Amino acid sequence: MEGSAILAEIPRLRRYARAMLGDRAAADDLVQDTLERAWSRLSQWRAGSDMRAWLFGIMHNLRVDQLRRPKLIAQSIDKDDFEVPTRATQTDELELRDLDSALGRLPDEQREVLLLVALEEMSYAEIAATLGIPLGTVMSRLSRGRERLRLIMDGQQPAANLRVVR
Repeated sequence: MEGSAILAEIPRLRRYARAMLGDRAAADDLVQDTLERAWSRLSQWRAGSDMRAWLFGIMHNLRVDQLRRPKLIAQSIDKDDFEVPTRATQTDELELRDLDSALGRLPDEQREVLLLVALEEMSYAEIAATLGIPLGTVMSRLSRGRERLRLIMDGQQPAANLRVVR
């Protein structure tokens, strides 16, 4: 019984919401929210009371809540209205020259692994097979090569890894 009474009130709810809001989409959203709340709280409706008054009360309270909520100001943006920032390219040649110089300062075995990963996009297993070295050696050379390259590019002198052998 209550379900059909709610359904019978939908045209009146829509008419009132559209007249109140002036926007069809916003009115339909308000009606939908009203119906959702009514269905979820149907147990709170007192049998024998006026269903229409109860539904319009729910709609009124939802509208008051909407008005109290801070509004997000949405503004459509035309893609011609703004420029996409681009990276400055004045120093590209200098950076490439510095990188080339830094790569030249790496030990051959570290440079080989680093270039095979970065330039040739080879997997560690492919590099190990290509150079004829164990996979763990590839990973350690790559790690040490990246660290040494970072230090050189930061302008720091990499420490010499000399060990005292007795």
